[in-house]
Amino acid sequence: MCSGGLTALALSFRKFQNNRRDFLLVININKGASTMQNIKTPFYTLDVGGADALLRYTANDRTFILAGPVFEVDGAPLTPDFSTVELVSEQNLGNVTEYRFAAAYRTLPGITLTLVLHTAEQTPVMRFQYLLSGDGVHRLTKTSGADALEYLKWNAAPGDSMTEVRFSEFNQLTHSFCMNEVPVEESFFANRFDVMGPLLAGGDGKTSYLAAYEHGSQYPDAFVHFCFAPDRSIALAAKKGSYTSGTVLGEQPYEGLWLQFGAAQGDTDQLAAHYRAFQLGYATQNMESRKPYIFYNTWNYQERNKWWNRKAYLADMNEARMLQEIEVAHKMGIEVFVIDTGWYEKTGDWVVNRERFPDGMKKVKAKLDEYGMRLGLWIGPTLAAVSSEAHKHNPDCKIAWNGKVPEPQPIWETEESYGMCIVSPYWETLADTLISLAKELGVTYFKWDAIEQYGCNAPNHYHGDLGNSPEERADSYAFQLGAYMSKIVDKVCAACPEVIIDFDITEGRRSVGLSFLSSGKYFLINNGPYYANYNLPCEDDWTNIFVAPGAPRTWICRTPLTFDKWIPSVLFLTHYLPDDPISSQDINIASLILGQNGIWGDLPALSETGTNRFAELLGKYKQVREDITAESAIKTGMTGSGFECYEKLSGKTGKGAVVVFSTVRDTFKYITRRKADKTCWTSVPALVEPLPDGTALITVKFEEPGAAILFFGAR
Repeated sequence: MCSGGLTALALSFRKFQNNRRDFLLVININKGASTMQNIKTPFYTLDVGGADALLRYTANDRTFILAGPVFEVDGAPLTPDFSTVELVSEQNLGNVTEYRFAAAYRTLPGITLTLVLHTAEQTPVMRFQYLLSGDGVHRLTKTSGADALEYLKWNAAPGDSMTEVRFSEFNQLTHSFCMNEVPVEESFFANRFDVMGPLLAGGDGKTSYLAAYEHGSQYPDAFVHFCFAPDRSIALAAKKGSYTSGTVLGEQPYEGLWLQFGAAQGDTDQLAAHYRAFQLGYATQNMESRKPYIFYNTWNYQERNKWWNRKAYLADMNEARMLQEIEVAHKMGIEVFVIDTGWYEKTGDWVVNRERFPDGMKKVKAKLDEYGMRLGLWIGPTLAAVSSEAHKHNPDCKIAWNGKVPEPQPIWETEESYGMCIVSPYWETLADTLISLAKELGVTYFKWDAIEQYGCNAPNHYHGDLGNSPEERADSYAFQLGAYMSKIVDKVCAACPEVIIDFDITEGRRSVGLSFLSSGKYFLINNGPYYANYNLPCEDDWTNIFVAPGAPRTWICRTPLTFDKWIPSVLFLTHYLPDDPISSQDINIASLILGQNGIWGDLPALSETGTNRFAELLGKYKQVREDITAESAIKTGMTGSGFECYEKLSGKTGKGAVVVFSTVRDTFKYITRRKADKTCWTSVPALVEPLPDGTALITVKFEEPGAAILFFGAR
């Protein structure tokens, strides 16, 4: 018997390999005309195509009925009532298996819903997306003037406690995006309240579950929201921008957002650990973005040149300076060397400036190759110089607002540039250019900068036409921006799997959420708060406050490590300062190894002692960095308080690190929560006593404020 009392006949059993282990797909046929597919993993069973729901997810003896999407087509709701649901393909993508199911509607036979589903047996979290296609006759509509699309719906059980997890709150205190967990009150159901998410977690203490959507925008600017109802149903519904009215189903399939759902035994903290592992290993096929490399970026020195040395930003953007920096970076243990803005002749074309690099950067690349390092470059994806070939070949793809193209602007002391819309044919031009840079120059990392959420409502791109209002076109652009960014990244990484692309979210009003993390990673903090954030007078031209060595900047940079509970901190690149003295270097190294893994500054100015200190500590880190990356941080103490401790020990191996920061002269004691490897190397004198249960008692006496790093499993 199938769930729901439908008699079923087993048609076939098929096994195939997924990550070297057998994965079972059972296909059943109902007595009616439709089919129901059963996918079983160690965590859950998923029924696809049942009579009462498109998806039934069962885990830990609890079943979640996930209603399919509801669209408005030709002025009327199109509900998920299907005559057939058939498996049309399956594909092993390496870390996940992709299934495609086609569902035919009873009421509108000319329309097909395609369910794209990604599963892996190592995680309880599945990803799925809906595609809606037609015969060219039917259209998506908005009779109320607003989006009429419900992506997903399920019911919370009485007694479930729920939490909204926000990933895009921009905190002016740190001038950074931060994570925030907000309790969902019981009154939300009775009063039909809504929350933005993008992740909603719930559970009864025995089984916890989550639903999430892959999009990005700064809180509280919601494009999609979770809506609560008195019957305890929760609907994930479009709010704005999900589609444009009049979209013809037939010219191309309508692509909905990627969604996520999962459930597991235990409380929400245990669920967060599963979700974190999902983000690290199964949310993307671009797995290079998940590796804990050590990054260096030239930008901080360029700013120092401007504000401290009274030179131009690009005064030392040349071959000689880069080779000098590479020598020091290699000695320190840096692996990815990123050349920030100014290396190019023109934006858009992204050709190496031969005046600055006479041989087209060949010597730079050769030196990096000699040291086993990787080359990274700064890119402004939405920029094209006035005289660039990219602009000449895509004149209709310029960003426009209410019929006017903004005047071109100088870009970091280079030629004036137009803004280019990547929700247009220009996205493929950009992707092809990056592929050429990767293949011809050997670039394996791109830093994307200056991509604003809003900015284009042109009627001749991919976000609406003259039949849509300027406001609707603007919302469609902002909604689709993240998806097109991912399309570009995915195309580049499909051609060049070794490439990593990160997106600079160091300022507000950017597309922050789960969407870009399905393809790349984030560049989280630049220099933190400005004087204006604190309403302070600026006594220098450098408008950031925390630009000097020492502890204060690290307090700012460590504050967003709260992300690490749900999303690994390795996906939020943040740069720390390498400057002498050793006391400052230890604090900065101790901070960056918690996962943010970035360095920038004036490398040739470092003392030999300081350079060697980085080499020593980063060398120890590399021995256990996979263990550190795999585990979320257990934090004790407030950031910047007397003692602030982070435990990142692997629950499987006992290897990893415990990092302690102190602002006082006193003795710190700590017992690890997880079992600890018996081999321990410490950056300062410390006593480590193994305890009978496998944990360790740590005692550190701080003669001065500073940091202590204890690497467990490193020699």
